[in-house]
Amino acid sequence: MLQENAATGLLFLIGIFYGSLTMGLAAVLAVCCGTITALLLGYEKDDIEQGLYGFSAALVGVALLLFLKPVFVVWLLVIVGSVWAAMIQHFFIKRKIPGFTLPFVLVTWAILFCVGRLYPDITAVSSDASAPTGQYFTFALRGFGQVIFQGGIVSGLLFLVAVFINSPLAAFYGLAGAVVAAILAAMFSAPVADVGMGLFSYNAVLCAIVFAEDKLKGVIWGLISVVLSVLIALAMFRYQLVQLTFPFVAATCISLIFKNMKLNFSRRIRQS
Repeated sequence: MLQENAATGLLFLIGIFYGSLTMGLAAVLAVCCGTITALLLGYEKDDIEQGLYGFSAALVGVALLLFLKPVFVVWLLVIVGSVWAAMIQHFFIKRKIPGFTLPFVLVTWAILFCVGRLYPDITAVSSDASAPTGQYFTFALRGFGQVIFQGGIVSGLLFLVAVFINSPLAAFYGLAGAVVAAILAAMFSAPVADVGMGLFSYNAVLCAIVFAEDKLKGVIWGLISVVLSVLIALAMFRYQLVQLTFPFVAATCISLIFKNMKLNFSRRIRQS
């Protein structure tokens, strides 16, 4: 969630383990494999210490244990996927491209596609989980949890506190983004159960955090990216595409492009 803080990372890990022991183990394995890959390939030491080669890898590990059964071959895929994610992350870092979690998305899509075609028996059966009746007001916390594929309230609360420890402003933006996204998704007639589980909020949480700043322009760009993420998520849901964090990546990059265009235009006006 774009927070470079060890205590924050520890709470994230605790939240994952609380939600799922196997996902927690997969996250640890993936982070280690991604980081070791970066060390062996001689990537920049500062980037490694900042955890830049661990976060996409961690998401790969957790996601694979969500979509696939915890059998031996899946753990091998976690290792391969985390190595692959670290290498793609390096590609973006070297070229100073804000890839965010795109390496995770690309790797996970590729693995799920191959598994679905070659080894469908290891695909996990969907549980069709939904928020308990009368608890749909917890969608914002669940939205925080779903960022790392945890639908429980406790995990979501741990993630929120984790972000708050490093940046109270980012936590506020993320919470606001989750609420706005849920309201917007409901207005477009998204399934109530999915809205209640935070499935239309977690990408918005990340979008809002990216633009978190104590200025009005931060609110405006954050809102634009949140709206875009919901629209992209709704389109992907309609065509039954696996979203992961692609709506966040796409919405944020589009918003940043227009933001930079506006800044460049303003500079030219001042210079003239």
